[in-house]
Amino acid sequence: MKRNIAKVLILLTVSVMMLGGCKKKEEPAPEPEPTEEAQTEEPEDAEDDIIAPETPEPDEEIIPEGKVKSYLTGEYVDEAIGRRRPVAVMMNNIQAAIPQAGISNAGVIYEAPVEGGITRLMAVMEDYDNLEKIGSMRSCRDYYIFYAAGFNAIYVHYGQSAYALPILELPEVNNLSGLASYTDSVFYRTSDRKAPHNAYTSFEGIQKGIEICGYSQEYAEGYEGSYTFCKVGDSIELPGNWNAEIVKPGYQYNEPWFEYNPEEGLYYRYQYGGSQTDELTGQQLACKNILIQYSSWRNYDENGYLNIDVDEPNEGIYITNGKAIPVSWKKHDPWGPTYYYDSNGNEITLNTGKTWVCIVLDTYRDLVSVTDRDGFTAPMGQSATDKAANDAAAAADTEY
Repeated sequence: MKRNIAKVLILLTVSVMMLGGCKKKEEPAPEPEPTEEAQTEEPEDAEDDIIAPETPEPDEEIIPEGKVKSYLTGEYVDEAIGRRRPVAVMMNNIQAAIPQAGISNAGVIYEAPVEGGITRLMAVMEDYDNLEKIGSMRSCRDYYIFYAAGFNAIYVHYGQSAYALPILELPEVNNLSGLASYTDSVFYRTSDRKAPHNAYTSFEGIQKGIEICGYSQEYAEGYEGSYTFCKVGDSIELPGNWNAEIVKPGYQYNEPWFEYNPEEGLYYRYQYGGSQTDELTGQQLACKNILIQYSSWRNYDENGYLNIDVDEPNEGIYITNGKAIPVSWKKHDPWGPTYYYDSNGNEITLNTGKTWVCIVLDTYRDLVSVTDRDGFTAPMGQSATDKAANDAAAAADTEY
């Protein structure tokens, strides 16, 4: 009997315990908060999650697929064009040698004086594949080598001055010369003009010269371009009241000027009393940006060869969209780009499009004119040719 009573008590105790366990299951206690380490771990089924595409930053420029932003113009170009090193071609600019062929393909044009007061042009091109005629070509001056280097360009010329030759032989320079032994396969002469104004090259000729010399057509590692451009479709409007509708860089031989077309937002180029055109297209040259760059200088010798300072900081003017501002410029490295800064010391941003750089001897800065169509220069414009600058230029002029 006692054994039966004991069994009954045991069964009752087990039943109570089982009922208690079911109650806890129906009302579970809250689980502890996961630790910070646990929260950062990927769940095992994360690979099945749908990942939303990254949202671009509000100011990020969306470049179309297969395109890149040109280092020369800031515009969208095919990657094969925009990431191939450009060429910087020396072009004849005396009246007997114009119009030039292929010059409208240049994204950047440099104009600088040489001996005798004439100017030469350096056309920096990245898209020239369709050109069978480029020129006419002329010889190198040493300062142009450094301007070309700022774009990591292969420098193309027909001969050189004695002062340029030692620089051309430096390992930093990749150049093609019309006086080299590969002349016939890279350069050619026409019969429509007298020598020396009839020397030309072409896309195929330049490519042949690059192949002969073994030059790379890839940009140097770390190269990020010479200019900072705004987004494609945006527009930089310069501050202040300096209107810039007629721009005269002051060269006395070809007497060039630019006229602003507000409908197109472009500056059209004139020289020798008329429009400057491309021989191949017949179209007048035009650009979006103009940079006037004052440079100190001296004569190499009594023959008038100029030694223009390419890395001695100086002043200048930036012109775009009918306005102008004074700027300063400097090179951080003789072989690197030229940088331009506004009056607050900030690097300027260029509008997308072609740029024309006018190198002006600083003792001739009084000849530069940037006005509205009535010839009026606003007070802001006086900062480029104020009395102190004029006096300094006049004093320097007496030394040479």
